Amino acid sequence: MVDVEKEARLKKKALSFGQQHIFRFWDELNDRQKQQLLNQIETINFDLMVILKEKYLKQSKSSLASSDLEPTDIIPIPTTAQQIARAEQAKLVGEQLLKKGKVGAILVAGGQGTRLGFDGPKGKFLAGPISRKSLFQLHAEKIKAIGQKYQTIIPWFIMTSETNHQETLEFFNDHKHFGLNAADVIFFTQSMIPAIDEQGRFFLDEKHHIFCNPNGHGGTIYALRDNGCLTEMKRRGIEELFYFQVDNVLIKICDPIFLGYHHQAQAEMSSKVVRKTDPEEKVGVIGKINGKLTVIEYSDLPQSAMEARDETGQLKYHSGSIAIHAIRRDFIERLTDRDFSLPYHVAHKAIPYIDEMGNYIEPDSPNGYKFEMFIFDALPYASNSVVMEVARQDEFSPIKDADGKNSPATAEQDLMNYFGRMLQRAGVSVVFDHNNNLSGKLEISSLFALDVAELKQKLPPNFRFDGEMYFAPEQ
Repeated sequence: MVDVEKEARLKKKALSFGQQHIFRFWDELNDRQKQQLLNQIETINFDLMVILKEKYLKQSKSSLASSDLEPTDIIPIPTTAQQIARAEQAKLVGEQLLKKGKVGAILVAGGQGTRLGFDGPKGKFLAGPISRKSLFQLHAEKIKAIGQKYQTIIPWFIMTSETNHQETLEFFNDHKHFGLNAADVIFFTQSMIPAIDEQGRFFLDEKHHIFCNPNGHGGTIYALRDNGCLTEMKRRGIEELFYFQVDNVLIKICDPIFLGYHHQAQAEMSSKVVRKTDPEEKVGVIGKINGKLTVIEYSDLPQSAMEARDETGQLKYHSGSIAIHAIRRDFIERLTDRDFSLPYHVAHKAIPYIDEMGNYIEPDSPNGYKFEMFIFDALPYASNSVVMEVARQDEFSPIKDADGKNSPATAEQDLMNYFGRMLQRAGVSVVFDHNNNLSGKLEISSLFALDVAELKQKLPPNFRFDGEMYFAPEQ
Protein backbone atom coordinates (compact mmCIF):
# COMPACT_ATOMS: atom_id res chain seq x y z
CA MET A 1 0.00 0.00 0.00
CA VAL A 2 1.12 3.55 -0.72
CA ASP A 3 1.96 5.70 2.29
CA VAL A 4 -0.82 8.31 1.96
CA GLU A 5 0.81 10.65 4.46
CA LYS A 6 4.05 10.62 2.48
CA GLU A 7 2.09 11.08 -0.74
CA ALA A 8 0.30 14.17 0.56
CA ARG A 9 3.48 15.68 1.99
CA LEU A 10 5.53 15.20 -1.19
CA LYS A 11 2.75 16.38 -3.50
CA LYS A 12 2.56 19.57 -1.43
CA LYS A 13 6.33 19.97 -1.59
CA ALA A 14 6.43 19.45 -5.36
CA LEU A 15 3.67 22.04 -5.79
CA SER A 16 5.50 24.59 -3.64
CA PHE A 17 8.60 24.24 -5.84
CA GLY A 18 6.70 24.34 -9.13
CA GLN A 19 7.37 20.65 -9.83
CA GLN A 20 3.82 19.33 -9.58
CA HIS A 21 4.07 17.88 -13.11
CA ILE A 22 6.09 14.95 -11.75
CA PHE A 23 2.76 13.57 -10.49
CA ARG A 24 1.13 13.96 -13.92
CA PHE A 25 0.71 10.21 -14.46
CA TRP A 26 0.03 9.32 -10.81
CA ASP A 27 -3.38 7.78 -11.43
CA GLU A 28 -1.93 5.45 -14.09
CA LEU A 29 0.68 3.97 -11.75
CA ASN A 30 0.38 0.80 -9.72
CA ASP A 31 1.23 0.82 -5.99
CA ARG A 32 4.81 -0.34 -6.55
CA GLN A 33 5.47 2.39 -9.11
CA LYS A 34 3.87 5.02 -6.89
CA GLN A 35 6.12 4.00 -4.01
CA GLN A 36 9.19 4.11 -6.23
CA LEU A 37 8.37 7.64 -7.35
CA LEU A 38 7.75 8.80 -3.79
CA ASN A 39 11.01 7.24 -2.61
CA GLN A 40 12.92 8.97 -5.39
CA ILE A 41 11.31 12.36 -4.71
CA GLU A 42 12.26 12.05 -1.07
CA THR A 43 15.95 11.84 -2.00
CA ILE A 44 15.89 15.09 -4.01
CA ASN A 45 17.18 18.30 -2.45
CA PHE A 46 14.64 20.77 -3.85
CA ASP A 47 16.31 23.75 -2.21
CA LEU A 48 19.60 22.88 -3.89
CA MET A 49 17.93 22.66 -7.29
CA VAL A 50 16.52 26.17 -6.85
CA ILE A 51 20.00 27.45 -5.98
CA LEU A 52 21.53 25.72 -9.00
CA LYS A 53 18.89 27.19 -11.30
CA GLU A 54 19.47 30.70 -9.97
CA LYS A 55 23.25 30.39 -10.04
CA TYR A 56 23.86 28.67 -13.33
CA LEU A 57 20.88 29.39 -15.58
CA LYS A 58 20.23 33.03 -14.78
CA GLN A 59 23.72 34.38 -14.27
CA SER A 60 26.15 34.93 -17.09
CA LYS A 61 29.34 32.95 -16.91
CA SER A 62 32.28 35.00 -15.68
CA SER A 63 35.29 34.91 -17.95
CA LEU A 64 38.73 34.10 -16.65
CA ALA A 65 41.48 36.57 -17.51
CA SER A 66 45.01 35.47 -18.36
CA SER A 67 46.26 37.79 -15.64
CA ASP A 68 44.45 35.65 -13.04
CA LEU A 69 46.52 32.59 -13.95
CA GLU A 70 50.00 31.45 -13.14
CA PRO A 71 51.75 28.13 -13.77
CA THR A 72 52.47 25.83 -10.86
CA ASP A 73 55.62 23.94 -9.93
CA ILE A 74 55.67 20.34 -11.07
CA ILE A 75 57.91 17.37 -10.41
CA PRO A 76 59.25 16.60 -13.89
CA ILE A 77 59.82 13.20 -15.45
CA PRO A 78 63.28 12.41 -14.06
CA THR A 79 66.17 12.75 -16.49
CA THR A 80 69.12 13.94 -14.40
CA ALA A 81 70.98 11.87 -11.81
CA GLN A 82 69.61 14.11 -9.07
CA GLN A 83 66.02 13.75 -10.26
CA ILE A 84 66.37 9.99 -10.60
CA ALA A 85 67.78 9.74 -7.07
CA ARG A 86 64.91 11.84 -5.74
CA ALA A 87 62.38 9.59 -7.47
CA GLU A 88 64.04 6.49 -6.00
CA GLN A 89 63.81 8.00 -2.53
CA ALA A 90 60.14 8.81 -3.05
CA LYS A 91 59.57 5.25 -4.24
CA LEU A 92 61.01 3.86 -1.00
CA VAL A 93 58.61 6.03 1.01
CA GLY A 94 55.65 4.92 -1.10
CA GLU A 95 56.63 1.27 -0.84
CA GLN A 96 56.71 1.53 2.94
CA LEU A 97 53.19 2.97 2.93
CA LEU A 98 52.04 0.03 0.83
CA LYS A 99 53.80 -2.57 2.97
CA LYS A 100 52.30 -1.14 6.13
CA GLY A 101 48.78 -1.28 4.70
CA LYS A 102 48.34 2.48 4.78
CA VAL A 103 47.02 2.81 1.20
CA GLY A 104 43.58 2.24 -0.29
CA ALA A 105 42.46 2.53 -3.92
CA ILE A 106 39.35 4.41 -5.07
CA LEU A 107 37.89 3.63 -8.48
CA VAL A 108 35.24 5.88 -10.00
CA ALA A 109 33.04 3.58 -12.10
CA GLY A 110 29.57 5.08 -12.14
CA GLY A 111 29.34 5.52 -15.90
CA GLN A 112 27.81 3.46 -18.65
CA GLY A 113 29.47 2.54 -21.95
CA THR A 114 26.87 4.47 -23.97
CA ARG A 115 29.36 6.54 -25.97
CA LEU A 116 31.12 3.31 -26.93
CA GLY A 117 27.89 1.76 -28.17
CA PHE A 118 28.22 -0.64 -25.23
CA ASP A 119 25.27 -1.66 -23.09
CA GLY A 120 26.36 -1.90 -19.46
CA PRO A 121 28.81 -0.47 -16.93
CA LYS A 122 31.88 0.91 -18.67
CA GLY A 123 34.11 -1.25 -16.46
CA LYS A 124 32.71 -4.36 -18.18
CA PHE A 125 34.07 -3.21 -21.53
CA LEU A 126 36.58 -5.72 -22.95
CA ALA A 127 39.97 -4.01 -23.25
CA GLY A 128 42.65 -6.72 -23.08
CA PRO A 129 44.33 -6.76 -26.54
CA ILE A 130 44.56 -10.56 -26.65
CA SER A 131 42.92 -11.81 -23.44
CA ARG A 132 39.78 -9.68 -23.98
CA LYS A 133 39.69 -9.01 -20.26
CA SER A 134 37.37 -6.29 -19.02
CA LEU A 135 38.60 -2.97 -17.65
CA PHE A 136 37.48 -4.17 -14.22
CA GLN A 137 39.62 -7.30 -14.52
CA LEU A 138 42.69 -5.43 -15.76
CA HIS A 139 42.48 -3.12 -12.74
CA ALA A 140 41.76 -5.98 -10.32
CA GLU A 141 44.81 -7.92 -11.49
CA LYS A 142 47.04 -4.89 -10.97
CA ILE A 143 45.75 -4.50 -7.42
CA LYS A 144 46.27 -8.19 -6.75
CA ALA A 145 49.80 -8.06 -8.22
CA ILE A 146 50.72 -5.03 -6.10
CA GLY A 147 49.40 -6.80 -3.01
CA GLN A 148 51.53 -9.84 -3.80
CA LYS A 149 54.64 -7.76 -4.50
CA TYR A 150 54.46 -5.83 -1.24
CA GLN A 151 52.81 -8.58 0.82
CA THR A 152 49.94 -6.32 1.72
CA ILE A 153 46.22 -5.79 1.24
CA ILE A 154 45.01 -2.84 -0.78
CA PRO A 155 41.32 -2.31 -0.02
CA TRP A 156 39.56 -1.35 -3.24
CA PHE A 157 36.66 1.09 -2.94
CA ILE A 158 34.56 1.14 -6.12
CA MET A 159 32.06 3.94 -6.63
CA THR A 160 29.06 2.99 -8.75
CA SER A 161 25.85 4.85 -9.55
CA GLU A 162 22.14 4.06 -9.33
CA THR A 163 22.35 3.18 -13.02
CA ASN A 164 24.93 0.42 -12.81
CA HIS A 165 25.35 -0.58 -9.16
CA GLN A 166 23.52 -3.92 -9.22
CA GLU A 167 25.00 -5.00 -12.55
CA THR A 168 28.51 -4.15 -11.33
CA LEU A 169 28.04 -6.19 -8.15
CA GLU A 170 26.77 -9.16 -10.14
CA PHE A 171 29.70 -8.91 -12.55
CA PHE A 172 32.23 -9.05 -9.71
CA ASN A 173 30.34 -11.87 -7.99
CA ASP A 174 30.13 -13.87 -11.22
CA HIS A 175 33.92 -13.53 -11.66
CA LYS A 176 34.70 -14.24 -7.99
CA HIS A 177 36.09 -10.72 -7.63
CA PHE A 178 38.88 -11.63 -10.06
CA GLY A 179 40.86 -13.40 -7.37
CA LEU A 180 40.62 -10.65 -4.77
CA ASN A 181 39.14 -11.21 -1.33
CA ALA A 182 35.51 -10.09 -1.56
CA ALA A 183 35.80 -8.40 1.85
CA ASP A 184 38.50 -6.12 0.44
CA VAL A 185 36.37 -4.93 -2.51
CA ILE A 186 33.94 -2.35 -1.14
CA PHE A 187 31.20 -0.98 -3.38
CA PHE A 188 29.47 2.31 -2.68
CA THR A 189 27.08 4.46 -4.68
CA GLN A 190 27.27 8.12 -5.55
CA SER A 191 24.26 10.39 -5.34
CA MET A 192 22.06 11.28 -8.27
CA ILE A 193 20.83 14.75 -9.16
CA PRO A 194 17.93 15.78 -11.41
CA ALA A 195 18.47 17.59 -14.67
CA ILE A 196 16.28 20.61 -15.38
CA ASP A 197 14.82 22.31 -18.43
CA GLU A 198 14.99 26.02 -19.30
CA GLN A 199 12.31 26.76 -16.69
CA GLY A 200 14.03 24.72 -14.00
CA ARG A 201 11.53 21.85 -14.20
CA PHE A 202 12.49 18.20 -13.77
CA PHE A 203 12.20 15.69 -16.61
CA LEU A 204 10.28 12.43 -16.30
CA ASP A 205 12.01 9.64 -18.23
CA GLU A 206 9.35 7.16 -17.14
CA LYS A 207 5.90 7.85 -15.81
CA HIS A 208 7.13 6.90 -12.33
CA HIS A 209 10.73 8.11 -12.54
CA ILE A 210 12.49 11.49 -12.65
CA PHE A 211 15.52 11.69 -14.94
CA CYS A 212 18.65 12.01 -12.82
CA ASN A 213 22.36 11.78 -13.57
CA PRO A 214 25.24 10.89 -11.23
CA ASN A 215 26.46 13.99 -9.40
CA GLY A 216 29.95 13.77 -10.91
CA HIS A 217 33.27 12.43 -9.71
CA GLY A 218 33.36 15.25 -7.16
CA GLY A 219 30.53 13.39 -5.46
CA THR A 220 33.09 10.78 -4.45
CA ILE A 221 34.07 12.62 -1.29
CA TYR A 222 30.47 12.82 -0.04
CA ALA A 223 29.66 9.27 -1.09
CA LEU A 224 32.65 8.00 0.90
CA ARG A 225 31.24 9.69 3.97
CA ASP A 226 27.59 8.82 3.41
CA ASN A 227 28.28 5.13 2.72
CA GLY A 228 30.49 4.65 5.78
CA CYS A 229 33.66 4.17 3.73
CA LEU A 230 35.68 6.75 5.65
CA THR A 231 34.85 4.93 8.87
CA GLU A 232 35.93 1.64 7.29
CA MET A 233 39.17 3.20 6.03
CA LYS A 234 39.98 4.50 9.49
CA ARG A 235 39.25 1.09 11.00
CA ARG A 236 41.70 -0.48 8.57
CA GLY A 237 44.40 2.12 9.26
CA ILE A 238 44.31 3.60 5.75
CA GLU A 239 45.87 7.05 5.57
CA GLU A 240 46.40 7.64 1.85
CA LEU A 241 44.01 7.05 -1.05
CA PHE A 242 44.88 6.51 -4.69
CA TYR A 243 42.04 7.84 -6.86
CA PHE A 244 41.54 6.85 -10.51
CA GLN A 245 38.84 6.46 -13.14
CA VAL A 246 37.71 3.27 -14.82
CA ASP A 247 38.54 4.01 -18.47
CA ASN A 248 42.33 4.52 -18.32
CA VAL A 249 43.94 1.27 -19.49
CA LEU A 250 47.48 2.42 -18.64
CA ILE A 251 46.75 3.43 -15.05
CA LYS A 252 49.65 2.72 -12.70
CA ILE A 253 47.57 1.91 -9.64
CA CYS A 254 49.04 2.92 -6.27
CA ASP A 255 52.24 4.13 -7.93
CA PRO A 256 54.76 4.15 -5.03
CA ILE A 257 56.75 7.06 -6.50
CA PHE A 258 53.68 9.28 -6.67
CA LEU A 259 52.49 8.19 -3.22
CA GLY A 260 55.99 8.80 -1.86
CA TYR A 261 56.26 12.35 -3.20
CA HIS A 262 52.75 13.08 -1.91
CA HIS A 263 53.52 11.71 1.56
CA GLN A 264 56.94 13.36 1.84
CA ALA A 265 55.37 16.75 1.15
CA GLN A 266 52.66 16.13 3.78
CA ALA A 267 50.25 16.90 0.94
CA GLU A 268 46.51 16.59 1.38
CA MET A 269 45.71 16.16 -2.30
CA SER A 270 48.11 15.64 -5.20
CA SER A 271 47.79 15.16 -8.94
CA LYS A 272 49.45 13.49 -11.90
CA VAL A 273 49.64 15.40 -15.18
CA VAL A 274 50.81 14.83 -18.74
CA ARG A 275 52.26 17.44 -21.06
CA LYS A 276 49.64 18.76 -23.49
CA THR A 277 50.22 17.67 -27.08
CA ASP A 278 49.19 21.07 -28.48
CA PRO A 279 47.50 24.30 -27.32
CA GLU A 280 44.08 23.15 -28.52
CA GLU A 281 44.05 19.78 -26.77
CA LYS A 282 40.78 19.54 -24.89
CA VAL A 283 42.03 18.79 -21.40
CA GLY A 284 41.93 20.83 -18.23
CA VAL A 285 45.24 22.28 -17.08
CA ILE A 286 46.57 22.53 -13.56
CA GLY A 287 47.66 26.01 -12.59
CA LYS A 288 47.16 28.62 -9.89
CA ILE A 289 44.43 31.21 -9.51
CA ASN A 290 45.00 33.74 -6.74
CA GLY A 291 47.79 31.52 -5.46
CA LYS A 292 45.53 28.47 -5.12
CA LEU A 293 46.17 25.29 -7.07
CA THR A 294 43.27 24.37 -9.32
CA VAL A 295 42.28 22.73 -12.60
CA ILE A 296 41.15 25.19 -15.26
CA GLU A 297 38.74 23.55 -17.66
CA TYR A 298 39.59 23.70 -21.34
CA SER A 299 36.47 25.74 -22.05
CA ASP A 300 37.41 28.29 -19.37
CA LEU A 301 41.00 28.82 -20.49
CA PRO A 302 41.41 32.14 -22.34
CA GLN A 303 42.85 31.77 -25.84
CA SER A 304 45.81 33.95 -24.87
CA ALA A 305 46.65 31.62 -21.98
CA MET A 306 46.05 28.54 -24.12
CA GLU A 307 48.67 29.68 -26.62
CA ALA A 308 51.08 31.36 -24.18
CA ARG A 309 54.71 30.23 -24.26
CA ASP A 310 57.47 30.45 -21.66
CA GLU A 311 61.01 31.67 -22.20
CA THR A 312 62.04 28.28 -23.64
CA GLY A 313 59.23 28.29 -26.21
CA GLN A 314 57.24 25.60 -24.41
CA LEU A 315 53.55 25.96 -23.60
CA LYS A 316 53.22 28.03 -20.44
CA TYR A 317 50.18 26.05 -19.30
CA HIS A 318 51.10 22.54 -20.37
CA SER A 319 50.16 20.41 -17.36
CA GLY A 320 47.15 18.44 -18.56
CA SER A 321 44.98 16.93 -15.82
CA ILE A 322 44.42 13.16 -16.18
CA ALA A 323 42.14 12.50 -13.17
CA ILE A 324 44.72 10.66 -11.05
CA HIS A 325 45.06 11.85 -7.48
CA ALA A 326 46.55 10.92 -4.13
CA ILE A 327 44.30 12.11 -1.30
CA ARG A 328 44.70 11.93 2.45
CA ARG A 329 41.78 10.29 4.19
CA ASP A 330 41.69 12.95 6.90
CA PHE A 331 41.48 15.67 4.22
CA ILE A 332 38.22 14.15 2.98
CA GLU A 333 37.04 13.87 6.58
CA ARG A 334 37.78 17.56 7.10
CA LEU A 335 35.94 18.61 3.95
CA THR A 336 32.86 16.54 4.72
CA ASP A 337 32.71 17.27 8.45
CA ARG A 338 31.13 20.68 7.88
CA ASP A 339 28.55 22.40 5.74
CA PHE A 340 30.70 22.48 2.63
CA SER A 341 30.03 21.75 -1.01
CA LEU A 342 32.23 21.65 -4.04
CA PRO A 343 30.97 23.92 -6.82
CA TYR A 344 28.71 22.47 -9.48
CA HIS A 345 29.43 22.54 -13.20
CA VAL A 346 26.58 22.79 -15.69
CA ALA A 347 26.33 21.16 -19.12
CA HIS A 348 23.67 21.83 -21.77
CA LYS A 349 22.63 18.36 -22.96
CA ALA A 350 20.02 16.46 -24.94
CA ILE A 351 17.92 14.74 -22.27
CA PRO A 352 15.34 12.03 -23.09
CA TYR A 353 11.95 12.53 -21.48
CA ILE A 354 8.27 11.58 -21.36
CA ASP A 355 6.05 14.27 -22.87
CA GLU A 356 2.62 15.31 -21.60
CA MET A 357 0.98 12.50 -23.59
CA GLY A 358 3.31 9.88 -22.17
CA ASN A 359 5.39 9.53 -25.34
CA TYR A 360 9.10 8.85 -24.95
CA ILE A 361 11.12 11.56 -26.71
CA GLU A 362 14.82 11.47 -27.57
CA PRO A 363 15.75 15.03 -28.58
CA ASP A 364 18.47 15.57 -31.18
CA SER A 365 19.57 18.88 -29.67
CA PRO A 366 20.21 20.10 -26.10
CA ASN A 367 17.00 20.68 -24.17
CA GLY A 368 18.15 20.72 -20.55
CA TYR A 369 20.92 21.10 -18.05
CA LYS A 370 22.89 18.51 -16.10
CA PHE A 371 24.87 19.34 -12.96
CA GLU A 372 28.06 17.68 -11.75
CA MET A 373 30.79 18.21 -9.17
CA PHE A 374 34.43 17.58 -10.12
CA ILE A 375 36.95 16.07 -7.71
CA PHE A 376 39.69 18.47 -8.75
CA ASP A 377 37.71 21.37 -7.28
CA ALA A 378 38.91 20.14 -3.88
CA LEU A 379 42.51 21.08 -4.77
CA PRO A 380 42.27 24.74 -3.67
CA TYR A 381 41.26 23.57 -0.18
CA ALA A 382 44.33 21.35 0.31
CA SER A 383 47.04 22.84 2.52
CA ASN A 384 49.79 21.17 0.47
CA SER A 385 49.79 19.54 -2.96
CA VAL A 386 52.22 17.80 -5.27
CA VAL A 387 51.92 17.88 -9.04
CA MET A 388 53.88 15.15 -10.80
CA GLU A 389 54.38 14.88 -14.54
CA VAL A 390 54.31 11.42 -16.11
CA ALA A 391 54.83 10.08 -19.62
CA ARG A 392 51.53 9.91 -21.46
CA GLN A 393 52.55 6.77 -23.39
CA ASP A 394 53.18 4.94 -20.11
CA GLU A 395 50.29 6.09 -17.94
CA PHE A 396 47.38 7.64 -19.79
CA SER A 397 45.19 6.15 -22.49
CA PRO A 398 41.47 6.50 -21.72
CA ILE A 399 38.61 4.87 -23.60
CA LYS A 400 36.10 7.67 -24.20
CA ASP A 401 34.62 7.38 -27.68
CA ALA A 402 33.77 4.56 -30.07
CA ASP A 403 36.12 5.83 -32.80
CA GLY A 404 39.06 8.16 -33.31
CA LYS A 405 41.18 9.53 -30.50
CA ASN A 406 40.73 7.95 -27.04
CA SER A 407 38.85 4.98 -28.50
CA PRO A 408 39.10 1.21 -27.89
CA ALA A 409 41.44 0.96 -30.89
CA THR A 410 43.87 3.60 -29.62
CA ALA A 411 43.80 2.19 -26.09
CA GLU A 412 44.52 -1.33 -27.36
CA GLN A 413 47.46 -0.08 -29.42
CA ASP A 414 48.79 2.02 -26.53
CA LEU A 415 48.63 -1.02 -24.25
CA MET A 416 50.52 -3.20 -26.73
CA ASN A 417 53.10 -0.46 -27.26
CA TYR A 418 53.58 -0.26 -23.49
CA PHE A 419 54.07 -4.03 -23.26
CA GLY A 420 56.47 -3.84 -26.21
CA ARG A 421 58.60 -1.27 -24.40
CA MET A 422 58.57 -3.52 -21.33
CA LEU A 423 59.98 -6.37 -23.43
CA GLN A 424 62.50 -4.03 -25.03
CA ARG A 425 63.71 -2.76 -21.65
CA ALA A 426 64.00 -6.38 -20.53
CA GLY A 427 66.51 -6.91 -23.34
CA VAL A 428 64.27 -8.48 -26.00
CA SER A 429 64.42 -7.36 -29.62
CA VAL A 430 61.10 -5.72 -30.53
CA VAL A 431 60.13 -3.92 -33.75
CA PHE A 432 58.14 -0.67 -33.82
CA ASP A 433 56.87 0.95 -37.02
CA HIS A 434 57.29 4.55 -38.17
CA ASN A 435 54.40 5.60 -35.89
CA ASN A 436 56.14 3.96 -32.91
CA ASN A 437 53.47 1.26 -32.85
CA LEU A 438 54.44 -2.29 -31.98
CA SER A 439 54.68 -4.63 -34.95
CA GLY A 440 52.64 -7.60 -33.81
CA LYS A 441 50.30 -8.29 -30.90
CA LEU A 442 51.36 -8.49 -27.27
CA GLU A 443 49.79 -8.57 -23.83
CA ILE A 444 51.48 -9.08 -20.47
CA SER A 445 49.24 -9.79 -17.49
CA SER A 446 50.09 -7.80 -14.36
CA LEU A 447 49.96 -11.14 -12.53
CA PHE A 448 52.79 -12.41 -14.75
CA ALA A 449 54.95 -9.31 -14.45
CA LEU A 450 54.05 -5.98 -12.89
CA ASP A 451 57.22 -4.24 -14.06
CA VAL A 452 60.31 -4.66 -16.22
CA ALA A 453 62.45 -6.11 -13.43
CA GLU A 454 59.92 -8.87 -12.77
CA LEU A 455 59.53 -9.56 -16.48
CA LYS A 456 63.28 -9.82 -17.01
CA GLN A 457 63.54 -12.27 -14.14
CA LYS A 458 60.86 -14.55 -15.61
CA LEU A 459 61.93 -14.58 -19.25
CA PRO A 460 63.83 -17.68 -20.34
CA PRO A 461 67.37 -17.26 -21.75
CA ASN A 462 67.54 -16.14 -25.40
CA PHE A 463 63.82 -15.36 -25.43
CA ARG A 464 62.48 -14.11 -28.75
CA PHE A 465 59.21 -12.29 -29.45
CA ASP A 466 57.45 -14.18 -32.25
CA GLY A 467 55.02 -11.41 -33.25
CA GLU A 468 52.01 -12.45 -31.16
CA MET A 469 52.19 -13.44 -27.54
CA TYR A 470 50.16 -13.35 -24.34
CA PHE A 471 52.00 -13.70 -21.04
CA ALA A 472 49.26 -15.26 -18.96
CA PRO A 473 48.91 -14.90 -15.19
CA GLU A 474 50.75 -17.56 -13.25
CA GLN A 475 48.47 -20.13 -11.69
